[in-house]
Amino acid sequence: MKAKPIAQPEETPQGDRLQKILAQAGVASRRKAEQIILDGRVQVNGTVIKELGTRHDISKDHIRVDGKLLHGREQQRYYMLNKPRGYVTTLDDPEKRPTVMELMTKQKGPHGDHVRLYPVGRLDYLSEGLLLMTNDGELANSLSKAAAGVEKTYLVKVSGQPSASGLEQIRRGIMIDRGRLNEVRSGRRDRIITAPAKVELVRGGDNPWYELTLTEGRNRQLRKMFEEIGHHVEKIRRIGYGALRLDVPPGEFRELTPGEVTALGRAAKGQKVVPKKKTPEFAQLKAPAKPKAHKPRRSPIGKSTAPRRRPI
Repeated sequence: MKAKPIAQPEETPQGDRLQKILAQAGVASRRKAEQIILDGRVQVNGTVIKELGTRHDISKDHIRVDGKLLHGREQQRYYMLNKPRGYVTTLDDPEKRPTVMELMTKQKGPHGDHVRLYPVGRLDYLSEGLLLMTNDGELANSLSKAAAGVEKTYLVKVSGQPSASGLEQIRRGIMIDRGRLNEVRSGRRDRIITAPAKVELVRGGDNPWYELTLTEGRNRQLRKMFEEIGHHVEKIRRIGYGALRLDVPPGEFRELTPGEVTALGRAAKGQKVVPKKKTPEFAQLKAPAKPKAHKPRRSPIGKSTAPRRRPI
């Protein structure tokens, strides 16, 4: 009786997933790259690939998109942008509002070498401050995961003076709407409790400023948290992301140093990172403007300033 041949273990496919290769080459985001594959626009070694998840080696395989040969991984770039109010955090906007990409192309820099950049996380249309821009999809995804617990720090101006108990609710975690404020699912509002947050008063007054540090970034989270305790948020400025602190003027950007990129990678893995002790100018509140002193009105030339006498 012949012995049955021993089954050989199947070889694990080598290389990276095709959609990841396209994203790293700067063709499109990973999600859009998947659609490009499904549309039959990608060839590997002369064969059209329409299946997601196949693995290939960019150094050995000839990969073409719309007939154009890919020449390897795009150089990875990392930038800090100071987003002003009135810009949307998207690559293009159906409503034709200004986008953050318009700020990036005003100066010679990221697009000088035709690098496709994407924002890490979002700041809404009326919010401002620190926004990361990169073509490193892996780092962007890691930083955006709530499980990483990367700290984001904001300056927030609030209408009215929140109570001590309301602020304590925010510190412990407060129940907010998961989606839009008026969204109802299955006959009820979809609610979730936020993670604990750090809250410190920065400037008092009728409309005080607070510094808040969050480890998550839900849609309009800061606004919803204060609305739950009865206060409207007037202004939001993000001043910190991990160990980074905002140090460029509004509308400007700069490339991150290798050390800063390493610190972001550590933060994405849940490791502790510490920002520099000195807070940069653009991460601070400006000193309130002093009220203008009213000068005494001058009398017209040639006219006496003495009080007029009444006739007797």
